[in-house]
Formats: sequence, structure tokens, C-alpha cells
Amino acid sequence: MREPLWRSKREAFFYLLPAAVVLVLQVAAMIYEGSPDRAIGYIDGLVAIAMIGLLVVRKWYPVTLMLTTLVVSSAYLLLEWHAQGDWRPDFAATDPWMPASAPIYVYTAMVYAGALVGPALVLALFGLVVRPWDTSTELILGTVLLVLLPALIGLYVRAHRTLVQALTDRAERAEREQHLLAEQARADERVRLAEEMHDVVTHRVSLMVLHAGALAVTGPDERTKTAAEGLRVAGCEALNELRELVGVLRNETSEHQPREAVDEPTEVPDLSTLVSESESVGVPVELVRDGNPARISAAVSRTAYRVVQESLTNIRKHAPGAPTKVHVRYSGDRVRLTVRNATATQSVDSGLSGSGSGSGLTGLRQRVELVGGTLTSGPLPSGGFEVDAVLPAYVPTPESV
Repeated sequence: MREPLWRSKREAFFYLLPAAVVLVLQVAAMIYEGSPDRAIGYIDGLVAIAMIGLLVVRKWYPVTLMLTTLVVSSAYLLLEWHAQGDWRPDFAATDPWMPASAPIYVYTAMVYAGALVGPALVLALFGLVVRPWDTSTELILGTVLLVLLPALIGLYVRAHRTLVQALTDRAERAEREQHLLAEQARADERVRLAEEMHDVVTHRVSLMVLHAGALAVTGPDERTKTAAEGLRVAGCEALNELRELVGVLRNETSEHQPREAVDEPTEVPDLSTLVSESESVGVPVELVRDGNPARISAAVSRTAYRVVQESLTNIRKHAPGAPTKVHVRYSGDRVRLTVRNATATQSVDSGLSGSGSGSGLTGLRQRVELVGGTLTSGPLPSGGFEVDAVLPAYVPTPESV
């Protein structure tokens, strides 16, 4: 469907009113002068009225109409210089070096034409209108009113519109950036929740499942064993549901950013609780510390705790009963954590080993890299498994720089 010429009645009024005013003035001037006594007079009137009629589409064709004005003005000039008899224009009374609609075309060219094209066309028209041999006050005032003043007004309007558009674009860009920042914040929060749920909830629930499994085997009576087995199955189902929820919350494509607002130095967290929890479900753990304990960043402290927690959780699920060694080494500006286990000494619970999000070590590696550390993991030749993390003792944050 073809678009309307004007978007609103107000816009139509804006374009039609100048044309009507100029037309009335042109007709009044022609009536005042009376019937022309030469053919050029009739042509002059028809051309002037035609140029006035084109004012209604001046916004869409500013360059074309300005070129038309130049052609008409040039034709008048050539006729004055070379025409004879009835074809020689008489400018004694009205001095029509250009159509009466020319000032509006000058304004339109300055506003809507290109930044270079509009001024160039106006300058060309100015060159036609100005007469170097005539410096009369009337001619100078006429030139200023008919060419220079509309050009200056058009230049101002164009600059104002450019400024308004630039401010509008900047506001829209700021709004888009704010929206993206909000989306990024929500994505980061989802990642943080996924990490916390995996690190904390999975750890606790897996302990519950292991205790329930042990009670199902060693319970004093059949009723207790049945209840414990039901608790173990429910725990495994909860872990599976948790895995699905973590998968929804985790956004693999989001950029991880450190989220520590305050990073006061602290100590390496107490790992004895994690060791006791593992030993309570039949996983013997030896905790060894070497070097002088140094104060480390809070972010590093939390990361160190998560490394040991995740490693022991995986051992309980995939290598129950395996002798395990947790080795913490302090060396100046570094903290190294090594969790190494032997082969399993108990049968693996398929329900427990199949639970979890499947991205524990991947998320752990990302968390370690966030604080500038490295994490490696893999099976040992002897059949066990090892997780080795090297963390910087101190990580500066924007608040601490």
C-alpha cells in the first residue's frame, strides 16, 4: 500500500500554507501590474505559479527543486542579456531574478538536502542573484531577505534537528545498554545460584543419601531398612531434579565476572568439617598441611573450600570407601590444594553416582579461573583420581585497588 503524502493534518498544513501564501502574493502582484504587453510576461507568470505548486512536495525533492530554481534563474539572466523584443524580460519594476518561491526552496535545501549539496546549491543561486556592478541598497537587502536569511534559518533548523536526533540516539543507546546490563546481571545471578545449589545442596543431599544407604544395610530391623531405602531413593530423585533445575539456571554462554564486593584478607577455611562428613559415611580422609598458613582473599578462601567440597562429594558418589588424601600447601603468594583418592573399596550406588548436574568439575574449573588460579583433574595410573588446584593468595578487587 502506498504511503500517504503527509503523515498528519498538521504536516499537510505546514506544507500547504506557505504555498498558498506565496500563490496569493504572486497573483496579487500580477493583478497589480496588469495584463502583460509581451509574451515573456505570460511565461513568467506561468513559471512562477508552477514553481509555487511544487512547494507542496519540496521535502521529498529538495535537490531537484533547487536545481529547477537555478535553471529558472539562469534562464531569466540569459534572457536579459541576449533576448530581444517581446522575449526580453523587464525587471525594472519587480526585478524577478528568481521565482517568488525561491526563498522557501533555499530553506528546504538547507534543511533536507545533504550537508554539502544544500549549501552548494544555495551558493550557486546567490551567485546568480548578486550583481557585482550594482551595489544599491535595494539589491543588497533583497539578496539578504530572499537568499541569505532563508539559508541561515534553514542551517539553524538543520543543526537543531541533528542535535535532537543525536540526543535521542544517545538516550536510546543508553536504554539498550541498561537493558543489556540488567540481562547480564540476571544471567550472572542465575549462574551464581546454580553454582551455590550444586556446591552446597548437592553436597548435603549426597551425605543424606549415603547415610540412608548405610542404614538400609545395617538397620536393626526390616522396617527401619525399608524406611531408609525409601529415604535413599527419594534423595536420589531429589538429586536428579536438582540436576535439571541447575541445568535451567546455568547459562553456559554468559560471561562469568567476579562478584566479590568486599575482599578482606582471611584464612584458609577449616576443612576438618568436610573431612569428618566424609569419614562418617565410610570414606577415610587424611588432611595434610604444609608451610606457614597465610592470610588470603575471601574469594580465594571460598574457592579453596569449594574445591575440597566438590572433590570429596565426587569421591563419595563415584569411589565410596576409597582412601583419600587432602594436601594443602602454602608457598608465599600461592595456595595449592590436592585431593587424591585410591580405588573404591565399596560398591558404587548407581542412583547416587548418576545424580548431579554433570558439570561439577567444569564449574569448579571456572570458579578457580575467576580468581586467577588453575585446576587440573584426571585419573591416576594406580586407578584413583586426582584434583589439583593452584590459587593465588590475594586477588585484588575494584574496591581494594
